[in-house]
Amino acid sequence: MRIGLVIYGSLDMLSGGYLYDRQLVAALHGRGHTVDVYSVPWRNYARHLADNVDRRWLARLAAAPVDLWLQDELNHPSLFWVNRRLRAATRAPIVAIVHHLRCSEEHPAPLLRLYRRVERAYLATVDALLANSRTTLATVEALGIERPAHVAWPAADHLEPAATIDPASIAARALLGGPLRILFVGNVIPRKGLHLLIDALARTDAAWELSVVGQTAVAPGYARRVAAQARALGLLPRIRFLDRLDDAALADAYRSHHLLAVPSYEGFGIAYLEAQRFGLPVIALTTGAAREAII
Repeated sequence: MRIGLVIYGSLDMLSGGYLYDRQLVAALHGRGHTVDVYSVPWRNYARHLADNVDRRWLARLAAAPVDLWLQDELNHPSLFWVNRRLRAATRAPIVAIVHHLRCSEEHPAPLLRLYRRVERAYLATVDALLANSRTTLATVEALGIERPAHVAWPAADHLEPAATIDPASIAARALLGGPLRILFVGNVIPRKGLHLLIDALARTDAAWELSVVGQTAVAPGYARRVAAQARALGLLPRIRFLDRLDDAALADAYRSHHLLAVPSYEGFGIAYLEAQRFGLPVIALTTGAAREAII
């Protein structure tokens, strides 16, 4: 089968959603299918909405020789109206890969109404849903969308723990002296809640160190505000910003820390699985799909 995958940017981008898409593509390749990527450049939400009146975008999709469309739901603003015309031009079914609805995040009320309306309009154009958790599927159904659906949880086997990750080594790591070594894994963006974690750490007298693994260039204004927050609280010397790490370095980070703390609403939260693969306890919010990911 020839499958068309619609995404923003590059499939190699750093995020749990793009990791999920890469693993899905690898699985499809392993079953003998061909996957062609149809990418749209990253821009702001208004520019993505304008894609729906771009004749070249519709023509590119309509001419694609595919048997099935997989569309990352992240692309909903670029597809909510295009899909209506695409369905008239091709018989290929459309499946939405849903990681996390934008309208499930915190936004000012006018924006939230816009996001909800556009996402609902997009989801009404697809034939089926592939969700990364039961929680995510429930958020779709709460919009009044009912489609054939399958929940496929992510895996964390892209990171290989050392052979020494066993109960004895985990216990030895926990009993080492020195400050509590806390790990945050996620791009430094408002939704990930790094500012909440820093605020919480400011309230404890315990000795701790925080390592932040994630890109600061995605939302540079927020990254600067977080650094200023930590500086004002006198905590900046205890925080390391490591930016993006490759898989080997990320595995080393999991091995060398005591726990993972990511206080964000997640449609699933692949970092939770990664941390547990290395024997780390996880601190997360009670909202979102954390209850599905944390054992």
